[in-house]
Amino acid sequence: MYKHILIPLDGSAGAEKAIEAGIELADRAAAKVTLFTAVPECRLRGRPGTASEAAARWDHERASRDSAQTILLPAAARLRAAGIQCDTAYAESNRPHAAIIDAARARGCDLIIMSSRGRSGLSKLWYGSETRAVLRNSTIPTLVYR
Repeated sequence: MYKHILIPLDGSAGAEKAIEAGIELADRAAAKVTLFTAVPECRLRGRPGTASEAAARWDHERASRDSAQTILLPAAARLRAAGIQCDTAYAESNRPHAAIIDAARARGCDLIIMSSRGRSGLSKLWYGSETRAVLRNSTIPTLVYR
């Protein structure tokens, strides 16, 4: 059975399904869970190496950490309340699917549980699907909830 599950979260209502499934499966398998989110990379304007660039980078790092904690900490509390061993992680990435796969590999996860928003039409064409990209590019088994 699975020993370490990665659950990527984006703060959406759909991610709730992945959290619920993760709690149930982790409990049955006595597996550890890592909750993960990706936040946008820092895009700085201006000259590199200036004090204003350093301040902007620091502000972005703080905002990224705060944003990630807003998503991850409530879910972590739910898992811990259910008796599931849990940790959290985030990465700055403009390619969330790649960050998810990298996090799962780096942490030795043997399963990814994630939700799918079920976009359709132009939205699906324009934004694509991070879930689909994980399925297409990862060798780690992935369980998707809609």
